[in-house]
Amino acid sequence: MFLRFLLALAVLLAAAPATAQVSFVGDWSARIHEDQPDRVPGEEPGDFSGIPLNEAGRRFGDAWDVARHSVLEHQCAPYTLPYMFFGPNQFRIWEERHPDTQELIAIQMFMGTYQQRRTIWMDGRPHPGPNAAHTWMGFSTGRWDGDMLIVETTHLKQGWVRRNGIPMSDRATYTEYIGLNGDMMSHIGVLVDPVFLAEPLVKSEEFIRAQRDLPAQVWLWVCEPVVEIATQNEGDVPAYLPGEHPFIGEFETKHRLPDFAAQGGPQTMYPEFQARIREWFAKNPPPPPGGKK
Repeated sequence: MFLRFLLALAVLLAAAPATAQVSFVGDWSARIHEDQPDRVPGEEPGDFSGIPLNEAGRRFGDAWDVARHSVLEHQCAPYTLPYMFFGPNQFRIWEERHPDTQELIAIQMFMGTYQQRRTIWMDGRPHPGPNAAHTWMGFSTGRWDGDMLIVETTHLKQGWVRRNGIPMSDRATYTEYIGLNGDMMSHIGVLVDPVFLAEPLVKSEEFIRAQRDLPAQVWLWVCEPVVEIATQNEGDVPAYLPGEHPFIGEFETKHRLPDFAAQGGPQTMYPEFQARIREWFAKNPPPPPGGKK
């Protein structure tokens, strides 16, 4: 009888869904020294390198005018989730559990930048249909793979991959792989965008858990729009028509890079691309000091 009980218990445990092995509860701070200057304060106009842009994404970026950030309606528009983790951000995590069974219902996040609230549903609910509202944080569901939390997010608003005009459409989906090593959180995000990206874009960041409760004044950032350009007419949306961007080519000239590297594309993400860069440099050696050959 006891052996039967053990066998039945083993079957039940094997069939039960995986439960959380680690806790992410706490206040987390970004380490924004990673991948500088790609993160903060931002990127140079025309730098699409390392991004798997397709032609539509490249044309969108070539039309981008950084003055668009000055439009009152855009100044305080929050970052969407994929960029939120890559930009300047501190956030707080807590758990929502069933009051009786203590089963994990959801992991809650509060983002200090733009005061965003995010819910990762852990109770097995499905994602809503395609006509459901799209938001800055999207709709997220999570599951455990051992100690790793895997999160799938849909229903995102249109946003940015880089703040120099590389776009993300509202058809994008985002998958996160989140692990814990002591008080360091490793976060890997995979962005899939069928509109502007030819291949998935993978980024990673690390965050450190605060040892003390951070006062709100330290990490909460409240945005207040103000008039930044006095000569800008109400209703203007700064942008450039095809071929009119005055800074196209400036990034390549400044850093002495070939056009095909600065314009991005899937090939620029991979180590093999370095051989093509070296070949270009061999055929285009730098001029001698003084500019004379």
